[in-house]
Amino acid sequence: MSTTNIFKQLNSSIVRLVSIPAINASLGIAARLLASAIFISAGFSKLGAGYAGTQAYMASVGVSGALLPLVIMLEIGGGLALLLGFQARLAAFALAVFCIVSALLFHSGADQMQQIMFMKNLTMAGGLLAFTVFGAGRLSLDGETQTQSSQR
Repeated sequence: MSTTNIFKQLNSSIVRLVSIPAINASLGIAARLLASAIFISAGFSKLGAGYAGTQAYMASVGVSGALLPLVIMLEIGGGLALLLGFQARLAAFALAVFCIVSALLFHSGADQMQQIMFMKNLTMAGGLLAFTVFGAGRLSLDGETQTQSSQR
């Protein structure tokens, strides 16, 4: 059996597996939980003691600290919307744009850690764009199925 056939069989097996409604719904919930956790926790970490430090960091790269309340609202609100599957396409798109902009503004440095953070942000944006395309799934407040998503 050729390597190509092995991969085709593996792919077909995955397609069959995710076509099982309970597995599809479970994976959708898991994906939303994993994708939203970083935004919800980051938003809450900026409240209280983290607020002043975040404002100072923003100012150090030339971004007004006055934008911080909007950042916090986007992270917590968008993260919760994605988690619950409420207006998930809109939330995911807004968070994807946020990831790209923050990568460019805050993580374009030459040192290795900044490059890792830059790539992390781009990777998250890619996953969020998948939610933008495919929606939150059946077990969400949006209640979308793949059929509904693909007909739009």
